[in-house]
Amino acid sequence: MTVRCAAYLGMSLDGFIAGPNDELDWLEGVEAIAGEDFGFGAFMTSVDALVMGRRTFEAVLGFDIPWPYAKPILVMSSSLQQIPERATDSELFAGDPAAAIAEAADRGWTKLYIDGGRLVSSFINEGLLDELVVSVLPVALGTGIPVFGALEKLTWFSHVSTTTFDNGMVQTTYTLA
Repeated sequence: MTVRCAAYLGMSLDGFIAGPNDELDWLEGVEAIAGEDFGFGAFMTSVDALVMGRRTFEAVLGFDIPWPYAKPILVMSSSLQQIPERATDSELFAGDPAAAIAEAADRGWTKLYIDGGRLVSSFINEGLLDELVVSVLPVALGTGIPVFGALEKLTWFSHVSTTTFDNGMVQTTYTLA
């Protein structure tokens, strides 16, 4: 069974996915457009499960909202000891990207949402990311967590589509070339 892997990221104009202390509050600064979810709902419908990095998982846990996911989540971490009860259908997974894909195949999942900058980079490094959706918000943070962690080599992507929104956000979809 083939398992496809996709990432859906929000990024500042200067290439950051979070502030220097993992802050994500700047994402809320983009002007909302009535009835527009920027394709996120359709994206989530297309995936069977999430593979999430520890830092991203902990950031989501820190939001003052009910647990936002109704899909299974593999939290990739070698340091996290337990999953809080409110993170329903989430479990720790200490393997590498290839092992996560094998686990997904064993469970019958065909498309994974890869979430977290370092984790996305590890899937890119292994040549395992099939799709990358990047939403660039019209803000410069100045410093923070870069969109990609260390990439092992020059990595080319193929452009699929670009959509612009009236609030200044530009969303581009790529595949790994």
